[in-house]
Amino acid sequence: MTTATIEAETPPATSLASRRGSHAARWWVLGVLGLSQLMVVLDATVVNIALPAAQHSLGFSDANRQWVVTAYALAFGSLLLLGGRLSDLFGRRTMFLTGLAGFAVASAVGGAATSFEMLVIARAGQGVFGAMLAPAALSLLTVTFTEPRERAKAFGIFGAIAGAGGAIGMLLGGMLTEWASWRWAMYVNLIFAAVAIVGASLLLAKHVSGNRPKLDLPGTFTVTGALFSIVYGFSQAESQGWGDYSTIGWLTVGVVLLAVFVTIQRRVANPLLPLRIVLDRTRGASYLAVFVVGAGMFAVFLFLTYYLQLILGFSPIMTGLAFLPMVAAMVLSSVTSSQIFLPKIGARVLMTTGMIVGAAGMAFLTQIDVDSTYALHILPGLLLMGLGLGASMATAFQGATSRVEHEDAGVASAMVNTMQQVGGSIGTALLSTIAATASTNFLAGKALSPDTAAHAAVASYTATFWWATGIFLIGAVISAVLLRNEVPAPSEGELVLAVH
Repeated sequence: MTTATIEAETPPATSLASRRGSHAARWWVLGVLGLSQLMVVLDATVVNIALPAAQHSLGFSDANRQWVVTAYALAFGSLLLLGGRLSDLFGRRTMFLTGLAGFAVASAVGGAATSFEMLVIARAGQGVFGAMLAPAALSLLTVTFTEPRERAKAFGIFGAIAGAGGAIGMLLGGMLTEWASWRWAMYVNLIFAAVAIVGASLLLAKHVSGNRPKLDLPGTFTVTGALFSIVYGFSQAESQGWGDYSTIGWLTVGVVLLAVFVTIQRRVANPLLPLRIVLDRTRGASYLAVFVVGAGMFAVFLFLTYYLQLILGFSPIMTGLAFLPMVAAMVLSSVTSSQIFLPKIGARVLMTTGMIVGAAGMAFLTQIDVDSTYALHILPGLLLMGLGLGASMATAFQGATSRVEHEDAGVASAMVNTMQQVGGSIGTALLSTIAATASTNFLAGKALSPDTAAHAAVASYTATFWWATGIFLIGAVISAVLLRNEVPAPSEGELVLAVH
């Protein structure tokens, strides 16, 4: 099926172009967008699982290992707003296909890497094209599903993918590394991208625009520099400590550039990020919710992975399978809460409740010890986390793109990814520091032995779980105070050539 054969559900347009929202191929479009989102989200964790094998194969040091992760995070996080605005200016379909193709090429280079430098360059390339792809995918979803009930279902599915992709990445990374090679953790993206490129080429409408404003170059340079400095500053905090001069310096530069960026956006005619997008109460609260979930989810995926593998002795594949119940709960919660509960109880109640349930799940995990069992001490917490955060993420994604005009859909969507990325960076730095401090405090005055080392590790994990519980409770307060208790309104439909 091609775009030309799709008819709008609204009356035929008499002009050369019309707005089209929920069209006949919309569910196929959702499949394509969901596949691309899954590829971007799982790529963070799928590579983490394969990293030890890649390090052994290419022979790089522990000190350099973090750059395989950081290169992706820096490129992706710093360029998201630019990628979102480019999709508004030059077409979401164009940027989506460009992002898919570039991501596939970068993944192929990474899989074929013969040196550490080649792998890092490939990861940075994935970040660059991911920053084009992720905002385009969410903005395409925003302008494709404009009928409220269907929009709720679509965003529920998309939110579930965004939330569960990390866990799926760990399972996939473990399977590929154990059964094939670490290189397939990169090559697998070629399969995802190929299917998505074919689907997008057939299903997505070509961009139509009668007005193409100039790109805000001063705003682009300042916000890119600000986001780069902030993400890198938090990565330095994780490795060098909060008091290190490089950490303080990079974070200070980031904050200053962010202030300059806001000033520019208030004065230029065509801002990169119109402030009306973030100052809207529903959207602003939703962005903060995504930020909170990004910061708190880090504790589940990283420290629980350490616990399962180092304390309980799970293999990488078993660790990935252990997270599947959480994925199932998240998918179930995302879809049902958006369709059933959101229209009845409103966004504020649903998101606040979801954050509280997620916090309860995280608090349950603080009870683990060296002799805990998966079924009794971990599974209930994971199920609660999945149910709570699934409802929160699906609602936040709808709210973040609520009432967005057609020409702002890309950059509004980019803000979702930016907040999730920056939240994850802050969570990584903050919780890693807390874990190290808790372990050191536990070992103080004790004779070092395998038993005390194991107890110290568990103490570090539970400390991060308590902090993550607090983070989710802060998210609940933010949602309760800032969010309107309403169903987020749809966005404006895509502008396409009229069908006669």
